Amino acid sequence: NSIAVVRLKKGGSRFEVACYKNKVMEWRNGLEKDIDNVLQTTTVFTNVSKGIQAKKEDLVSSFGTDDAAKICLEIINKGQLQVAEKERNQQFDSMFKDIATMVSEKCINTESKRPYPVSTIEKAMKDIHFSVVTSRSTKQQALEVIKQLKNVLPIERVKMRLKIEVSSKEGKQVQEKLKSDGIVESFEDEEKGATWKFELNIDPGHFRVVESTVSEMTKGKGKVELLELSVRQNEDDVALE
Repeated sequence: NSIAVVRLKKGGSRFEVACYKNKVMEWRNGLEKDIDNVLQTTTVFTNVSKGIQAKKEDLVSSFGTDDAAKICLEIINKGQLQVAEKERNQQFDSMFKDIATMVSEKCINTESKRPYPVSTIEKAMKDIHFSVVTSRSTKQQALEVIKQLKNVLPIERVKMRLKIEVSSKEGKQVQEKLKSDGIVESFEDEEKGATWKFELNIDPGHFRVVESTVSEMTKGKGKVELLELSVRQNEDDVALE
């Protein structure tokens, strides 16, 4: 991981922290939980490249404290990651695609009842002139995109409820595989007998994966039935779980 700088202007002054670039994005997307893995040092600078540290009185004046750990956290969360223009463009393009992919996985075309291809979401995002903000997480921006796309596409964030039926000897393996792939955390309405039946809720983008997993593990004998599509009501849930 290369060293990068996150800069925040506050109270008329500029403050910087030295960090690991890839870890900054992981932190902002909720993938990295340990701030010590993000920061190179818990020192607040006015200029990282010249090694000039911020004065205590300036920290207190701007942040109301001289607690370096707290200040570093605010800079990491609210500051601007400093990158070269070429690298910045690559970062924007990558994040743009990640947002479109997440929207595609979690939403359907309300007319066809099927997920949109990522390319369709990307085109629609360009049509509404959606601008990526690198300091915000992919999940937060995907939620905003869904709301904005409703003006130009028949789109809704949904969950699919499926019923799966496999032989009793294959049930446990199928469930463990779906869990390990991160598709589902729990199962409901289980019936165990000669066949093992259970229900689960998934994101629409995982439907084909579930179908192929069940087919492969049961040699084509397992059944996957779509029970319903339920619209997500918690529109303000930025977690996009």
